[in-house]
Formats: sequence, structure tokens, C-alpha cells
Amino acid sequence: MTGATAETEFTLIGVFETVAGVVPDRVALSQGKRRQTYGETAERCRRLASYLHAQGLGASAERSDLDGHDSGQDHVALLLYNSPEYLEGMLGGYRARTAPFNVNYRYVGHELAYVLRDASTRAVIFHSTFAPVLAGVLDQLDESPVLLQVDDGSGIPLLPGAVDYEEALAGADPSGPLVTPNPDDLYVLYTGGTTGMPKGVLWRQHDIFMAAMGGTRVGTWEKVRDHAELAQGAVDGPGISLVVMPPLMHGGAQWTAFHIFRDGNTLVMPESVRHFDAADVWNTVERERAVTITVIGDAMVRPLLAELDRKSYDLSSLLAVGNGGAPLTPTVRDLLLERFPNLFITDTVGASETGAQMNLASTDNGRATTFSPGPDTCVLDASRTRVVNPGHTGEGWLAQSGSVPLGYLGDPDKTAQTFPVIDGVRYSVPGDRAVHLPDDRIQLLGRDSQTINTGGEKVFVEEVESAIAGHTSVADVVVTSRPSERWGQEVVAVIQPVEGKTISLAEVREFASASIASYKMPKDVIVVDRVQRSPSGKADYRWAKEVVSGA
Repeated sequence: MTGATAETEFTLIGVFETVAGVVPDRVALSQGKRRQTYGETAERCRRLASYLHAQGLGASAERSDLDGHDSGQDHVALLLYNSPEYLEGMLGGYRARTAPFNVNYRYVGHELAYVLRDASTRAVIFHSTFAPVLAGVLDQLDESPVLLQVDDGSGIPLLPGAVDYEEALAGADPSGPLVTPNPDDLYVLYTGGTTGMPKGVLWRQHDIFMAAMGGTRVGTWEKVRDHAELAQGAVDGPGISLVVMPPLMHGGAQWTAFHIFRDGNTLVMPESVRHFDAADVWNTVERERAVTITVIGDAMVRPLLAELDRKSYDLSSLLAVGNGGAPLTPTVRDLLLERFPNLFITDTVGASETGAQMNLASTDNGRATTFSPGPDTCVLDASRTRVVNPGHTGEGWLAQSGSVPLGYLGDPDKTAQTFPVIDGVRYSVPGDRAVHLPDDRIQLLGRDSQTINTGGEKVFVEEVESAIAGHTSVADVVVTSRPSERWGQEVVAVIQPVEGKTISLAEVREFASASIASYKMPKDVIVVDRVQRSPSGKADYRWAKEVVSGA
């Protein structure tokens, strides 16, 4: 352990092992009937690290010898549903000084092949369900990766050359390999690719710990100073259960998981992992006496509320809901508070390239798009050449300084564009437009890549989505554009109605008029049976474009 100094830096595996060392008998992971204590999980992670190291995987170059877009570690793909093995894959990979990374389990062959090639993948840990699609791309890779197959009850046999995950752990050294993880070691997070090709964001582990994975306290932004404080916090912690519903392949879910680990609490995963099952979620909360659940916007909360109209559950343990990744509209927020009057709701804003930046609590007097920034969050001017002061007129770019990524894997140009240096300070500017308000709060406008230019006016799709989503007949909505002879581009809303209800363009425009100007109004509404989103809950704008084009 590192001594108590102001310069203490952390590794993610070091954080977990510190907590496991002081609360080894506390349950770390729970899913259905499966329980793993911190001590058991730590040993399984060491065994996985020993196995990976024995296959020749690890670090080949130190950070000081590399550019920001370079990696000196072997990359391990995690092609898994939510399960204890996902967290073991991360932690065991860090212990071996490899760099695990997330893979979207919905990818078809060519998408999977692209990501595995882009990452120069040296190993894949995968559920048996994904064996067929993985088998179809292995001959497209530059070299054959180490394959660890996790039995998921599907009955699909081992791929040729693959090793059963449990057999690999059983035969590996429980003390771990003779390598020492470094705070410079990588945390790699691939972006979702909903607006372009997926990109691997490279973080130093210490930086991502401080930016998003437990290095600061939620709400206060107070930093954990050293391992002694970390250990004492876990010992003094309440050992409560928190339900993580978003897929762990999504950065926000990983960040929540490590916040749970930091305090020695129990990370609970619903049993249904292939699709969102509201009944399973409430059964899990009831059974585990969970205190908190994490959600992704209206798309998760509306079905949860609908399930409570269908069946009664004992949810007296539930005290808080954490939202991130997609907006939680005022209408749905109010519905939650009607059902749970004392519920504490927190909305957090962040990105793969920034970590957590801002939040909005249910006790705040603010709009759904207005947030209280963290100490390193700011707004740059339109030219990205200076930081603006609160009350600055006009929109700028949401930015982050302090603990920010090193760059994008293998992409020096995109790295230079997204992480500019201004007056000697390095910033992350992933592409969200924002306004720094006079009261020091920040109004988030939306991602610049999803801006619609209609009749010379700029429209942010997230703002229009928020204005429509509160309608009682709207279950989900995604806003996009299509070519227009008159306007250049025109706004179109793709809407999934609440079951048994209908929705018209006139109704949408009348409702939205209370929130947005007339030029932002949709010119058309396309009704679909279901709005397609990524498993992480993010809007799939490429799909929406295809729907609009087809209509």
C-alpha cells in the first residue's frame, strides 16, 4: 500500500484489493443465487491474472515512452453480458497489467471484427452465446487471440482453441503474477459508435479513478487521499446493496460499479441480462433490500413505473435512484417522486472522454438540462481558445480539465482535436454545446454532431426530445432530420407511443410549444412500435435516420 501523502496515486486493482483486504467476508457481487465475497472475488481475479500472464500477456512499454494515442499493453476484449465474470475480467486484466476493454454484445460480424482489429486484441473473454459470431471473425484478425469461454447455460460448445473460463482459473496460481500494476496503466473504454465508428479512449487508471470511478465523493467532489482513508471508509461503510441495471459494457455502469467497490458495498445485478425486465428488477430490489438502483433515462424508468401499476412489491428499502447516459425528463421525474415521495434522484452528466462532470439532484431547483458543475468542468468559447466566465453570452463547448484521457487509441489527429491545450492547460472537449449561466450552473444544449440546421437556425435534438418526452402518450422519442427543399433540413420526431395510446403531430407540437420555439418544432412525426436504443440506453441516431428515410 502507498503511504498517506498528497501525491498518492491509485490503480483500479489496488483500490479493489485494498477494500478486499479489510472486508474480505462482505459480499461484493450478487446475481440471482450467486454470491461472491470480496475475498473470493479478489482471489478469482488473481487467478485470472496468473492465467493471462502465463499466456505471455501484459505490458511491453511504459507510459513515459509512449504518445497519448499509443498503448504499451496487451488488450483483452470483454464480450460478456452483465455477470461477475465481467468485473473479474476487468480487475484480473488490470492485475496482469493488460488493458481490458468493453465490446458491444449487439455487434454483428463486421462490427465485431472492426473493434477487435482496431484494438489489436490479444485475448477475448466471452460468454458461450457469442461463440458463433466470434468464430466468424477470428480469421479476419492479424493474430489468433487467447480465448476464454464463459459457460452461460446456452449449451454452445467450446470454440476450437478456447479454454473454459472456470478451468483456466482453477489451474492458475491464486497468488497472482509477479508484476506490479502502475497508476499509468490503461483503462480503455470504447465509445458506442452511435454517431460514427467506435473509438478506444485511453485513460491512466489514476485519472479515471479520480474522474469517475470513486476517487471523488458523489455530490461533494471531495477526493480520496490515500489507501488508508480508502480502507477506513470501507470498514466504516454500511455494506448496503445497490442494483446496477445498465450493461457493464457501458462506461457509466463500470463507473458505478467501482463507486460501489470503493465503499465495500454489494453490487447487485438482475438475473435478466439479455433484455430489460422491469419485473426482474423490482424482484431483485425486493429480495436484496437494495437501497439504490441505477437507470438510463425515461426508457428504463417508464417500464419500471408501469410494472408497479401491474403488481405490488415491497420496495421500502429503496432510497435513491441514480440516472445517467440519457435524460430523465421532468414529467418522468415527477412520476417517480409521486410513487416514492422521499426518493433522492441524481442525474449525472459525463462522457467517455471526460468522466463525471455535472449533476442535478431532486432537491435542486433546476431544469432537466441545467446542472451543477464539478470543480474541473467549464465552458470554452465557440473558437475553443479560452474559458468563458459564468454569464457569458452565447453558447460554447462543454469541457473538462484536470484528470482527462491520454487520447484515442491509434488516432493522433482526433486526439489533438478533442484534447486541446489552452494556456498550458489540457482540456477534453468531446463535442457537447453548453451555456455557462450567471448562477454558475451549466445548461447542456446537446452534442454538436446531432445538431440540425433548419432554415439557418441551429436545433439540438436532445432539447427537442426533452420537450416531447414528457407527453403522457409518449413512451420514447428520438429526434433526427431529413432533407427539405424549403428549410435545408427539417426536424422529424420518431415516437414510440405508450401502449394503447396514439399520438399526432398536432398533439406533439402543441405540447412542445410550452418548452421550445416554433422553429425547433418537428415538421413530421413517425410512429414506430419501438424506438431502438443501444443496450446502454443511448439513442441510435443512425437507426432513426434510416427510419425517416424509409418513411
